[in-house]
Amino acid sequence: MKKQILTCVMCVLSGLMSGSTRAADIYVAPSGSDTNEGTSEQPLASLAAAQKLAREAVGSEAVTVHVADGIYYLPEPLVFTPEDSGTEMNPVAYRAVNEGGAVLSGGARLDLDWQPYENGVFQAKTPAGLEVDQLFINGTNQRMARYPNYDAAKKTTAYQGYAADAFSPERAANWADPTGGYIHAMHSKRWGGYHYRITGKDTKGEVTYEGGWQNNRQSGMHKDFRMAENIFEELDAPGEWFHNAGTSTLYYMPEPGIDLSNAMVEVVRLRHLIEFRGSEGKPVKHITLQGFVVRHAARTFMDTKEPMLRSDWAIYRGGAYFLTGTEDIQILDTEFDQVGGNAVFVNNYNRNTLVKGCHIHDAGASGVCFVGDPDAVRDPLFEYREKNDLTKIDRTPGPKTDNYPSRAAVEDCLIHGIGRVERQPAGVMMDMASEITVRDCSVYDCARSGINIGDGAWGGHLIERCDVFDTVLETHDHGSFNSWGRDRFWHSDRSLSQREIDKDPTMPFLDAVKTTTIRDSRWRCDHGWDIDLDDGSSNYDIYNNLMLSGGLKLREGFRRRAWNNIAINNTFHPHVWYANSNDEVYGNIFMGTYKGVRTPTKTAHGKRVGGNLIFGGNLTKKFGWDEDSIVADPQFVDPSSGDFRVRDGSPALMLGFKNFPMDQFGVKKPSLKAIARTPVIPALEVHRGGKKIASAQTTTWLGATLNDLSGEEFSAYGVSKDEGGVAVLKVGKRSEATAAGLRKGDLIQQVNGNATINIKQLLRAVRRADGSLTLRVVRNQQEIEVNVSR
Repeated sequence: MKKQILTCVMCVLSGLMSGSTRAADIYVAPSGSDTNEGTSEQPLASLAAAQKLAREAVGSEAVTVHVADGIYYLPEPLVFTPEDSGTEMNPVAYRAVNEGGAVLSGGARLDLDWQPYENGVFQAKTPAGLEVDQLFINGTNQRMARYPNYDAAKKTTAYQGYAADAFSPERAANWADPTGGYIHAMHSKRWGGYHYRITGKDTKGEVTYEGGWQNNRQSGMHKDFRMAENIFEELDAPGEWFHNAGTSTLYYMPEPGIDLSNAMVEVVRLRHLIEFRGSEGKPVKHITLQGFVVRHAARTFMDTKEPMLRSDWAIYRGGAYFLTGTEDIQILDTEFDQVGGNAVFVNNYNRNTLVKGCHIHDAGASGVCFVGDPDAVRDPLFEYREKNDLTKIDRTPGPKTDNYPSRAAVEDCLIHGIGRVERQPAGVMMDMASEITVRDCSVYDCARSGINIGDGAWGGHLIERCDVFDTVLETHDHGSFNSWGRDRFWHSDRSLSQREIDKDPTMPFLDAVKTTTIRDSRWRCDHGWDIDLDDGSSNYDIYNNLMLSGGLKLREGFRRRAWNNIAINNTFHPHVWYANSNDEVYGNIFMGTYKGVRTPTKTAHGKRVGGNLIFGGNLTKKFGWDEDSIVADPQFVDPSSGDFRVRDGSPALMLGFKNFPMDQFGVKKPSLKAIARTPVIPALEVHRGGKKIASAQTTTWLGATLNDLSGEEFSAYGVSKDEGGVAVLKVGKRSEATAAGLRKGDLIQQVNGNATINIKQLLRAVRRADGSLTLRVVRNQQEIEVNVSR
């Protein structure tokens, strides 16, 4: 080895004298041995041995570790530290010899003796002390025994099968000991989900459990959307399994056609396969990982506990690849195959991270996460209901420290099947991060959003030429693109923040210091909005986007500019605006009259909403809107094939609209493009020949004007459409409603305990009531009681 090091030094000196750099090559193969020299003729057997050898040359030579085809079961995570760093001139690369040929596994292969058990179930003894979180048969993830059973055809059904009695005493009466089982339940308003570990049963037969911390807006389980798993007595369907750790016995009902005597059986052990562990002061630098397949990373849903800044999220800081304290790390041409949690997690200080050419699919949680340190945020708040005293907040713009990801990119990636376990994931997620680029990516089949920005700290992101669709499949009130901006200026009672912003208009930009741009992309969300800028989202430019289903939503925020976009079969949704927001929406093609909820007013109407073409709807002649808009046919070139450019002579062109390419969306890498799906192109729905569609029912009660809601309008009140409600549009100054305490913007959901989904039910409940009325009202997204004397 001393001779090798001396040779390396001589090579460096020779390189310096000749003006060139030298390269060191290290070889790894499953047939190798860690006692070998690491040459092509005598390869090493493990990446850990290659790493030790590479450390002797890093910095003085460009090092390449060539990894031959085969499966590499990692006994522990491979951890890169600053001593593994390369330099700009002499980088370090770990490369699969053939892309997709070298598999990094966080699991172990089992050699089992299967014996028949009963009812089509087989059993086999496992090594003592083995914990089994996931079971793979011939490379495919199987399912823990569960109730109700999994149905792959129910793609948009919660958990692909749910039951209100998933863990009821009646159901649990059939379970001898459910300890170690899990409960999965959607959030009551379908804002993601919850997970619980079953701890047993009490003397009454009730299931006991712990957990439920996975959502940052606590409101309990959905009463229907529930599922229980890892219960032995529920093993009754092909593909299901159960491991009894006490008796070291694995039970499995094989799918038709599976020959267990020849099947490859693998179980999962590690949460993280690759870790980069550095710091801002001493980062890990200039390392590339390229061409691998990454499998068998454990599920982490019970450790998804850390709340993000007043978003709906909680996270687990970890992933199959986990980066902390790095600069110039590249993850290239990698397939993340059925990992149990996040695929890639970029944590705290990281600069110039590149994830490119990757295929991320069937992940238990998110695809790629960029998440910074809350201590880098000025006046951070976490739970949704927490409030700042706006007269005392720090008025210094931007972050306090550099401990967050910045100047990173996810490029030319195919990301799909996101949220197979957790229900608050995203294909790409940014929170407390700056200047993240998402470019040329196809993202689809997501339980929640395709791309999510969790706050405005600190903006500067660029999203371009992406294709994002089939999102929000099992949840509600969200978008293919979703953002929140519940930054230090934001308050759920916007009148409080409005008062301070009127004094200091720079407040919304204390955290959202840089403009985020969304452009040249295609979006489709059939269970929410295509582009959803929710609470407080500020400082956005949105242009050249094709929206195929859910349209554009702008909720309370500042300086959002949306122009030259096309919304097919939908329109612009202004929700709950601030006064003097400086929002501009112009030069777009919308199909339908704008659908505003709790907004605008005479002052909260933005800087400019007009110069738009409205197809199949009417102009909004309020607040100075649409004075220069037109109602017309945009004359699309070939809508049935997805070409929504407009023809020469289109009236849209006279408004300043400019065609943008319709063949640029999504992944470009040939091998990924060949397998990537594209969205279904909808047929145009021009309602009633462009005539005005009847508005929702309104009525007057106790001197208040009430209105029915429909579709996604319930989002403005922070409730689900399953719950319903009647909106209070106006309250007379001297009316009985005012005397009772009703306010404009309230949502009435119950009268004397009776649900009031619409006006008809409210009036019926009032007629049947005897004496005074107790109303359950949602105000500023919180439930209160209002009493009406009669």
